[in-house]
Amino acid sequence: MSITRLRDYRGPALFSYGFRPFFFFGSVYAGAIILVWLPVFYGELQLSTAFAPRDWHVHEMLFGYIAAVVAGFLLTAVPNWTGGLPLQGRPLVLLFSTWVAGRIAVSTSAWIGWGAAAAIDSLFLILLAAAAAREIIAGKKWSNLKVVAIVSLLAAGNLAFHLEAHFFGLAEYATRGGIAIVIILIALIGGRIIPSFTRNWLARQAPGPMPFPFGRFDVVTIAATVLVLALWVAWPLDRATGALLLVCGFLHIVRLVRWTGYRTFADRLVLILHVAYAFIPAGFILSALSALDIVAPSAGIHAWTGGAIGTMTLAVMSRATLGHTGRALEASPATHLIYANVIVAALARVCAVLEVDHSGSLLVVAGIAWAAAFLGFAAAYSVAFWSPRRF
Repeated sequence: MSITRLRDYRGPALFSYGFRPFFFFGSVYAGAIILVWLPVFYGELQLSTAFAPRDWHVHEMLFGYIAAVVAGFLLTAVPNWTGGLPLQGRPLVLLFSTWVAGRIAVSTSAWIGWGAAAAIDSLFLILLAAAAAREIIAGKKWSNLKVVAIVSLLAAGNLAFHLEAHFFGLAEYATRGGIAIVIILIALIGGRIIPSFTRNWLARQAPGPMPFPFGRFDVVTIAATVLVLALWVAWPLDRATGALLLVCGFLHIVRLVRWTGYRTFADRLVLILHVAYAFIPAGFILSALSALDIVAPSAGIHAWTGGAIGTMTLAVMSRATLGHTGRALEASPATHLIYANVIVAALARVCAVLEVDHSGSLLVVAGIAWAAAFLGFAAAYSVAFWSPRRF
């Protein structure tokens, strides 16, 4: 639900609400860095970063783009949870500036030094966690502190990424850890919003099966997800880990089916949430197959990152932006195209791992489709981000 209580704010509309700068510039960044990454991957461009090229790509998607989306979501959700006023104006500009400073520091860390870059980059998630915790504690909404705990883990994972990359050359464990944290976050939040939005929409349609509410099965699935992903971070190619990944994947399939997404084809804003979540069990199953030495490990990783994370963040950003700017919750033709592009990007990236004979062309397709999805989102929703809310 949109917040009705706002301060008497007279500054730029972009900084009147937390989702505006972080969703807009986060999506621009997500599209732009892929266009940079493609020539870097093919050896046609060099970066001024202390990270290995692969680590720069991974870090900026995990702790650059995703961190921005998490910030936009939290700064919008926390006032709804607590009934407090949203962060806006100068405090929001300051927080956003720390995110921008982190992106510059990471990409110029070969000049300023890895330690300085790590310190600057780490500040953003620490400040975000502190700001959210302060509001939740003041509002006595104790149950919502688990989201702050996950953001704090993401902040710790970011610092661990810098340390592991510097001392060991590549950030293998921190990469898997960061992905695991975000997948757990999607499992938690998705388990609340997907059945809720689905139920709200189906209640206005013809009678039929309704989504199961959050219950014991969801608790068991999330607990299993945390345990199995912890094992995957430590021992990704162990056969026992592979067996547990497979079991966890099927738990998420059952969870998804229980939400009756097959009844939502007429509303793309709801349907895309189910499609995005479907990449979570796909990632578990592909990661299980990699532990059994059947497919390469990156297949499951890209099902989670390009598929679940990429698609879910666009689904949430588009819906939240429409709702919180006073626009109708309807998917425009541009939104349909955005969703189609991110799905094509995710599938092409996974297929590039599975079809090695065509990996080069599939990588280009994935990169272009990804950039089209995120830059297209920024363009299509720019008026909503930069204009005052409709009443």
